[in-house]
Parts: sequence; structure tokens; C-alpha cells
Amino acid sequence: MSLRRRFFLSTLAAAVAPASAKPRAALVAGTNAFPNVLAVPGGVARIALGEAAERPTARTGDIPLLVVGSARAWVALVGIPLTVAPGRAFISVESPGADARNLPYTIRSRKYAEQRLNVEPKHVDLSREDQARFERERVHQLEVMAIFSTPLPEGTTLAMQAPVHGRRSSSFGLRRVFNGQPRAPHSGMDIAAPLGEPVHAPLAARVVDTGDYFFNGNTVWLDHGGGLLTLHCHLSAIDVKPGDTLRAGDRLGAVGTTGRVTGPHLHFGVLLNRTMVDPALFLPA
Repeated sequence: MSLRRRFFLSTLAAAVAPASAKPRAALVAGTNAFPNVLAVPGGVARIALGEAAERPTARTGDIPLLVVGSARAWVALVGIPLTVAPGRAFISVESPGADARNLPYTIRSRKYAEQRLNVEPKHVDLSREDQARFERERVHQLEVMAIFSTPLPEGTTLAMQAPVHGRRSSSFGLRRVFNGQPRAPHSGMDIAAPLGEPVHAPLAARVVDTGDYFFNGNTVWLDHGGGLLTLHCHLSAIDVKPGDTLRAGDRLGAVGTTGRVTGPHLHFGVLLNRTMVDPALFLPA
């Protein structure tokens, strides 16, 4: 096992930075405690859990959910996969001293647009070596996506600041066609910005992974606690390392053109209960 992999595994249970860390005023987002609710594929559902002296635990299947709030009103936040069918769904909830229960919610339908892009052929028709590299990286990133560290402290805001200032050039959920070939939907938000523009942490976090990946280029994963992670791709520079603790607004890298890109931009992703969800739900309009 590599030193990098051993270090990664040792950080799986690490707590995020304290909620008291002060963000940089020029980049602060709104004051809403929760993301906007949009119970559609790729969206976020908010499910009231009621009162409990201690934080309940909630799951979708065997995957733990982010539970926030206080003893007077706990709330479970559920990231809904893009591939899920609309209809009725359930989460399971357990509280100390109470019987386990299932709570329902309804997933509504949503249609996403299509986007056609032209990129270098090597990033569409992979060689045998590049395919093997992609498979190794995919396994590693699934490990990163499974991180569930100490949940966020009571009273912590989930309103994120934009990691970089720029035009949102490609929206979440777009059905993407590269060089005429259909590929997986867009799992994040592209923010167009000049090459070298600083990229900042959207919330207080711990750095849990960095690397140069085939499709994503130079990448930084941040853990914000309770299964809430953010992804920052195509960087020209990485200024942090796994284990670093960041405040909201701290620099983590710079906008670049690494990986599969058509120009300088930041690919910004938000992961909730191992599911990529629409980052716009966490950002100011």
C-alpha cells in the first residue's frame, strides 16, 4: 500500500474544522442554514425528524445521512441520485431510547437539457493504458466518496460561498455528448474563470484527497462533515495537501485547464450521502 493511500485511509474519520472559523468577508455567502430543497433526481430532500435529546441517525439503505439541527428540531438531508426514478422513497431513523422508524418522502421528476462538446479524442476513445488508469482512479475516488466523518456541529450553516468568481458556464445534470458520443450526465457545475484565478474553500473543511486524475485533471476533495464533500477539478495549481484544515474562504488552488476540458474553468461538485447533487442548491443565486 502506498504512503499516499495509507495517509488517505487514516483521515477517513477525521473531523472538519471548527464552525467558529471565520470566513473571508469578501466571499461570504448567504445566511441560510440549509441548502435549498428540490426533491428531484440530482436534488436534495429535507426530512423533519422531530425532537430528540441526542442527534438521531438516519440512513438511505445502508448509507448514512447528514443530520443537522438541534434537540428541538432535527432534520435529515438526503442527496437524491440523478439515476433514481421519481416516486415515493423512504429513510430509516434511529434515536436513543426510541423505536426505529421509516419516514417517507416524494421524489418529483425533472428533465435536464443536453450539451454537445468537442474535446481531444484521447479523452473520449481511451487507449488500453488510459482505460486501466481510469479504472484505478475510479476505485480510489469511490473510497473518497464513502467518507463519513464527525457530523457538523449544531448551528453550523450549510450556505456555501462560491469557490471562484465567474460565469456558471455549464449546469448540473446536463446530458453530455462528447465528440458525438453520449456520456454520463454532468455531475457538477462549471464556473468559467481566467487561468490562475484563485479557488477557495466553500465551507470550513479538511482536505481528504488531492491528485492528478485522467478526466478531472488536478483535483482537490474537501470533507465538510457528515457525508458532505466538495470536489474541485481542472486546477492549474494545488496549494493544499491531505490532512490540511481550511477555513471558509481559504485558498486551495487555482483555475486551470487540466484533464478533459474545452477551456479554463473550475468544475465544482457537491457530494451528499455518496451522491453528486446540484451545487446551485448550496450557493447564493
